[in-house]
Amino acid sequence: FLNVFEDINRDIPFKGLRWFFDHAETISTRNIERVRALGGGIAIQDRMAFQGEHFLNRYGKEAAEQSPPIAKMLEMGVPVGAGTDATRVASHNPWVALYWLVTGKTIGQTLLYPESNRLGRMEALRLYTVGSAWFSHEQDKKGSIEVGKFADLSVLFADYFSIPDEEIKGLESVLTIVGGKVVYGSDEFKHLDPPSLPVSPDWSPVKVYDGYHRSHSQASMPRRAGADSHLNYQHAHKWVYGVSGFWRLGCDCFTF
Repeated sequence: FLNVFEDINRDIPFKGLRWFFDHAETISTRNIERVRALGGGIAIQDRMAFQGEHFLNRYGKEAAEQSPPIAKMLEMGVPVGAGTDATRVASHNPWVALYWLVTGKTIGQTLLYPESNRLGRMEALRLYTVGSAWFSHEQDKKGSIEVGKFADLSVLFADYFSIPDEEIKGLESVLTIVGGKVVYGSDEFKHLDPPSLPVSPDWSPVKVYDGYHRSHSQASMPRRAGADSHLNYQHAHKWVYGVSGFWRLGCDCFTF
């Protein structure tokens, strides 16, 4: 595939075009070099947080340890951004992605990465903010709280930089501001909360379960297999028991 990019670049130079590969779980060091030479970037997604066990069983521990080789990408100077790849195979929740980047663990608590391929909390957050803004030519507008940039920010109920690792994936915003306008408020900011928008798509589990999972609701989680008949799913998803309770496996309609 990169051969095609290199052929095109010889005839029509990219000249600073912001292009990128998504995921890149199994990219080699040589191909990272080729992406860098063409001025491209890599947008990593947290698919391994949800499907890491499947990858581990299929390809083995050694392959999983560098899938994707995040530290190597950064070391080689390639622009890297982070995301959730939602919604088909993952979750919109950014804190699950940041938990995966920091701990190297799946949501099922399987440790995939050695310390050398995990990120510090600041670096993980940087990829998710400033790093991702590079891909859309918006690093002068988004990604950090600075004069002249969009007033997009969240106030969390706990300190991302000091809470235990296992609590990162449970972080939530109590105040969210987009473009200087409050779009969500809870707890002490509840009085600022605007009317909720309709859930879209209307079959989303968020409409049924009212947001992301909270530990105090573990006891009410259904212990069964199969699809929810009242949701417009076309195939079933299994329930699995982990250290944090029951959770549903992601979609198996793709392969690595």
